Amino acid sequence: MTSKEQILQLREELNKHNYNYYVLDSPSISDYDFDIKLKKLQALEAKHPEFFDANSPSQRVGGEITKNFETLVHEQRMYSLDNSYSKEDLLDWETRIKKMVDGDLQFTCELKYDGASISLTYENGNLIKAVTRGDGVQGDNVTANIKTIRSVPLQLKGDFPERFDIRGEIVLPYEGFNKMNEERIEIGEEPYRNPRNTASGSLKLQDSSEVAKRPLECLLYSIVGSNLNITTQFESLEKARSWGFKVPQAAKLVNSIDEVFEFINYWDKHRHELPYETDGVVVKVNNLQQQEELGYTAKAPRWAIAYKFKAEQVSTRLNTISYQVGRTGAITPVANLEPVELAGTTVKRASLHNADQIEKLDIRVGDEVFVEKGGEIIPKIIAVDLTKRPENSQPTQYITHCPECETELVRTEGEAQHYCPNYNGCKPQIIGRIQHFISRKAMDIEGLGGETVALLVNENLIHNYSDLYELTKEQVLPLERMAEKSADNLIKGIEQSKQVPFERVLYALGVRYVGETVAKKLAKHYKSIEAIAEASHDHLINVDEIGVKIAESVLEFFNSQTNREIINRLRDFGVQLEISAEKLANQTNILEGNIFVVSGVFHIVSRDELKKLIEDNGGKVSSSISGKTNYIVAGDNMGPSKKEKAEKLQVSIISEQEFLEMVQ
Repeated sequence: MTSKEQILQLREELNKHNYNYYVLDSPSISDYDFDIKLKKLQALEAKHPEFFDANSPSQRVGGEITKNFETLVHEQRMYSLDNSYSKEDLLDWETRIKKMVDGDLQFTCELKYDGASISLTYENGNLIKAVTRGDGVQGDNVTANIKTIRSVPLQLKGDFPERFDIRGEIVLPYEGFNKMNEERIEIGEEPYRNPRNTASGSLKLQDSSEVAKRPLECLLYSIVGSNLNITTQFESLEKARSWGFKVPQAAKLVNSIDEVFEFINYWDKHRHELPYETDGVVVKVNNLQQQEELGYTAKAPRWAIAYKFKAEQVSTRLNTISYQVGRTGAITPVANLEPVELAGTTVKRASLHNADQIEKLDIRVGDEVFVEKGGEIIPKIIAVDLTKRPENSQPTQYITHCPECETELVRTEGEAQHYCPNYNGCKPQIIGRIQHFISRKAMDIEGLGGETVALLVNENLIHNYSDLYELTKEQVLPLERMAEKSADNLIKGIEQSKQVPFERVLYALGVRYVGETVAKKLAKHYKSIEAIAEASHDHLINVDEIGVKIAESVLEFFNSQTNREIINRLRDFGVQLEISAEKLANQTNILEGNIFVVSGVFHIVSRDELKKLIEDNGGKVSSSISGKTNYIVAGDNMGPSKKEKAEKLQVSIISEQEFLEMVQ
């Protein structure tokens, strides 16, 4: 089998497995086997750039940087929908359209998913562009970002038209949204407020590799174009599904408005069982000829209407307001409610977010409040029933001192939250930081869990994470639920954590805004904790992906004498606070500040080895050529379009040999 045949076969296999997993939700291969096939394809494509295909499964990992999103005019306008909020509105709509068309009416009922609208254009079965709704007339070209979404087919199958647009919604499932928020809370960032806004914001991220990390999905519902050979809306959904699109199965063809009401009533009760946000039902005249006759108003099609579900809302009494302290010192006010049933669960608490939110709604203890569980996962208070407010009610005075350690709170200009500045003396902060330190992605200390950390702190056995390394078996044995074997495992786990590499130790320290990726960047750039501790603000912000906010947080952390003492203790205990000698042996900074693109087939070293040499010597590897590219390392069969772009941008093109001489 030739290399080209192997590439085509692997692409076909991976597209099929991708479809089974992300569209049908029925995987036919393990993740490991999929990754092996993908790596084999990537290796073959690297050796044979002449077979490059922008819609290859290998392109889904992203990497393209878009500084300014090009505005494109929609070939066919993306209309909004008229909304209805009652059954009477729907009956009025049915009466109007019956006067305008002849014949019996059928309706297609579809769930209205709450996400970001998108229009995808396909030509000869290939995705050629993806444009946001914008103002309906024109939107932003977000093709590079959309290609990273696994449920968007890059190549279609079956009897698809030569060219058409398909419209849909980019959504973020609840499960993925919750996981993203857990990770943000872990690094001290404020969590995202709801899945819809997060999905929408994801489409405008400049780095498509960041979009690829987000578990977005694309649900399709409308085909637009000419010569489609389709006669009804319901048929179009079935056709789209057969071509490889993810089309929700909930859609139903009905014969009367009474059946429409049945569909609405069913999903109003069962929508919380869905993995995505939905805020209503879209009802469409099924026959496309009738749709054409009905036409459009200035803003919306006459042949479709959206019925909006009422956000589930109840009223209950606000008993007290309590305040939680996070590991970064951020204060979160919480409403403690009289327990009430809402959206199938008993709600006892609701987030009040911050002081501004409390003041805006004038929320007071003793109020009868309206609680809603709409797009947000956590219930929220949306209003106060002023008619039931007690006469002796007093406005809420936001706390001025920490509820745990009584330190006076601070609020930085431009930030919504108050903070407790007692970094080293506030118990929830201490416990939270140590829990972060031992977590799986950080030091991953086996045998030590969050509850045990709290016990150790409360028993005054540890006061910071460096104290862990002085613990003895005799000290931990008396703890609640601590047996001989678990005590041995705990001490052994702490000892083994001394082998955790520097970049993970840096993440474990819990510097605000320094997540896993930033920790790796800092570790790679500075090589040791001492170098980071001595870095200036200007030097920090010149490191790849390090902005002003991160730089200020790093400076603040290392300006603390207590933090420096803790780090010195970690060093004395043998924790890895620099890149190992083995890793350092082949690293220099001679390429620092230079961005390289590697293209073509190489003979002295492999493509991956070239990239490693660039990074080991302080350079940065990019997948696309831009005005910021300094060098292209060109092998055999370098793509002509890359060469043309490099010459146009006056980027230096060097050979494999010339590059190796640079790093000798």
